[in-house]
Amino acid sequence: MNLAVIVMGVSGSGKTTVGEAVAERLGWTFYDGDNFHPKENVAKMSSGTPLTDKDREPWLETLNQLIAKNLEEKKSLVVACSALKETYRQHLARGYEEQTKFVYLEGDFETIYTRMQTRQHFMKPAMLKSQFETLEKPINAIVIDIRQSEDEVIDDILANHVFKGKS
Repeated sequence: MNLAVIVMGVSGSGKTTVGEAVAERLGWTFYDGDNFHPKENVAKMSSGTPLTDKDREPWLETLNQLIAKNLEEKKSLVVACSALKETYRQHLARGYEEQTKFVYLEGDFETIYTRMQTRQHFMKPAMLKSQFETLEKPINAIVIDIRQSEDEVIDDILANHVFKGKS
C-alpha cells in the first residue's frame, strides 16, 4: 500500500528539512506545502497577519488533490504541512484516511523561536505565538521530539512500523 506522510507542526519545527530527508531515504517524492499557498496567503503572512481558516481552505484543498493524485498513481509521498488543527488534517486526508499518516514534530516555543531567528522565511518569528495558539495536538500521529539531533529525528520517524515494507 502506498502512503502519504504529512510531516506537521508549527512553523520552525523542521518540517521541510525532516520531510525532505525522510522522502530521500524512502525514495519517495517530497512536497513542501508552503509552495502551494496562494499568493494572497503568502502576502498576508509576509505582512505579519495570521491566516484564517477561510484563507487556508483553498490551500488545504490543493494539498488534498496532490495527495489523491499521487496515491491514485500508486506513488508514496511526503508532504511538509503545518496541519495545525484536526479539521485541517481531516481535509488533507479526505478520501485517503487509511493511507495518510501524520508525523508531528513537537517542540516548545523557546526552542522553535530560537530556530526561527536564524532563517529566512515568509513566516515571521513574531507570528509563532499565533501558531501555538492555533495548534491542536494530534491524537493519531507519530509524535517526534525535535530537541533531538536531526539524524535522531529522522531515524525515529523511519523506525516507526508504518514505513516498513511500504513503497
